[in-house]
Amino acid sequence: MKTIFSSVLVFTLCSFGIFANAQKISDGETVDFNGLKVSFNIMNKESIQAGGKTFDRYKVAASVKNTSDKSYNIRLTSYPQIVMDTGIVELDCMNATGAKLTSKKIQLKMKTQMINVSYSAYDKSGKSVTNILPVIGSYYFDTGDTISDDAVFIVPAGEKPEVTVRSLR
Repeated sequence: MKTIFSSVLVFTLCSFGIFANAQKISDGETVDFNGLKVSFNIMNKESIQAGGKTFDRYKVAASVKNTSDKSYNIRLTSYPQIVMDTGIVELDCMNATGAKLTSKKIQLKMKTQMINVSYSAYDKSGKSVTNILPVIGSYYFDTGDTISDDAVFIVPAGEKPEVTVRSLR
């Protein structure tokens, strides 16, 4: 019994630590995380029926602008290298249902820098040809850059999206 209680306590404390730095953000508001200015806007609202219940469907947009003097870079060292942590900020809709394959959050990620790599190969006739292969060289978010994305949140009827934002960097 003590083991279960200890496990639940550790999980709760870890979850609190993850969401402790989250801030609430409303429609049309901008939040600043050490020079990362995050904006959130509701673009469209409509009522829908799903499973005999009424929900409100919101199309939302989010953006982050780097107004700090710090650039964020992930340079790749070899190919193929899988990079999963390119997120800058994450907006979570606490009351989103996720119904009809809609979102519960928006993660704004670094931009991708593509590099064209030339390589030689032989075609079917045995002739040497040079081909170009686009490869991801790095991920970046420079000073002055803006990253935007949109999503659809479905929330219970009569409610507005309750959105929190947290920095991933």
